[in-house]
Amino acid sequence: MKFLAHEAAVRAAFAVPSRRQFLSQLGSGFGSLGLAAVMAESGLLLAGEAQAILSPLTPKKPHFAPKAKRIIQLFMPGGPSQVDTFDYKPALAGNAGQRPDIVNRKSLRNTKGGLMPSPFGFRRYGQSGKWVSDIFPHVAGCVDDICFVHSMHTDVPEHASAILMMNLGHLQPTRPSMGGWLVYGLGSENRNLPGFVAMSPRAQPRGNLANWGSAFLPGAYAGTYVNIERMRANGKPDAVLNHLRNLSLDPQAQRQQADLVARLNQMHLRREEKDPGLEANIESMELAFRMQAAVPEVFDTASETKETLGLYGPGDFAKGCLLARRLIEKGVRVVQLSHSIDGYDIAWDTGHDDIVNGHATLAKACDRGIAALLTDLKRRGLLDETLVLWGGEFGRAPTSEGAKGRDHDHYGYTVWMAGGGARPGTSYGATDEFGLTAVENRVHVRDLHATVLHLMGLDHERLTYRYSGRDYRLTDVAGSVIRGVLA
Repeated sequence: MKFLAHEAAVRAAFAVPSRRQFLSQLGSGFGSLGLAAVMAESGLLLAGEAQAILSPLTPKKPHFAPKAKRIIQLFMPGGPSQVDTFDYKPALAGNAGQRPDIVNRKSLRNTKGGLMPSPFGFRRYGQSGKWVSDIFPHVAGCVDDICFVHSMHTDVPEHASAILMMNLGHLQPTRPSMGGWLVYGLGSENRNLPGFVAMSPRAQPRGNLANWGSAFLPGAYAGTYVNIERMRANGKPDAVLNHLRNLSLDPQAQRQQADLVARLNQMHLRREEKDPGLEANIESMELAFRMQAAVPEVFDTASETKETLGLYGPGDFAKGCLLARRLIEKGVRVVQLSHSIDGYDIAWDTGHDDIVNGHATLAKACDRGIAALLTDLKRRGLLDETLVLWGGEFGRAPTSEGAKGRDHDHYGYTVWMAGGGARPGTSYGATDEFGLTAVENRVHVRDLHATVLHLMGLDHERLTYRYSGRDYRLTDVAGSVIRGVLA
């Protein structure tokens, strides 16, 4: 549809002096806007103009050769207990009920009880001989592909701030997420899907959109959130996102409307007006237009073999693991899959009341899916270039809170990585003999972030963004690459 001969009439009909007013009157249909990329593809822009408004999600060169091209973060909000999962501490059994000095010096609000041995058994697995709790039997079978970091520590033992620290590198929700920084630095490999997708089976993790937001980075680098339960309940792959389809216009009409706005966009550019915020919205809308076709395909798991579906097993978290593999296989740069349960945004915090039932139930819900993801990535040749990161915002104390529970522990806890250049079959760092405090090769969250960026080919000190008069970065003014975990 051509509008060149009717430019004056179009402007008169809408009676608006700028794109902003025009766009505000078009409504909120996802497919309604046409967008900088449309202009370039339609030949409406000169070469210089096309380059100037090139999609922010266009793939970018890393600072150096990367080990990983993409990342899947398996986030366990609420604080999984390190001494009940992957940090075996047999000394707890011999000191049950006691309160050594190291415990008294590091006491939290509800850790007045004595040391509490893990109620779960531990066994050694793999050639590495790694000790793993009985509540993770499937992940235990993958230990030779995993690099465990047992010496993590963070700044505060409070959920909301610690979750933000893990996902943003900052205690306040005013900074871009790690996923946002990665897409800002590297772009995406599929122009029809977001560069960053965040998912959860039920509730969003505490902090909600801040965990996958872009803050002061351009809006194109924010994550797109998917509720897995909603997709399952609806039964349609395109139900994962609200308002994905424009119910008022068919694709041809949307394209015609997009071309009209593209022409008006060109008129605006000729006046040499710059509006970065509007350009970000334009790109987001164009992406949404393309997603109408791409999203149902990538979220439709019916094409998977029975063997693959059986590998992952039932459950929404397992479904999320399978979708994570499908997304990165299609070129999505970052996938964040958070664990959640009905009405509880910090699932693993059930450890306050009952470690036995709480942790056993949560581990059962995610253990098989996690192991299947690692196995599936490996057999498809994707694990070497995909970094998988598992962990929560902190751990839990080795002392008792009441009869069966444990309080928060930010002094020392465990995360693990697999694939993507992480050294397989190893354990890095250590907590003290009771699992309370990181004492060997201590790793702060900012060190972890620096290492993730490094594995993705980015120098954390060079990946900056100028805002409000200063250069910001994911690791703020700290962080060092953990060389001991690199393959």
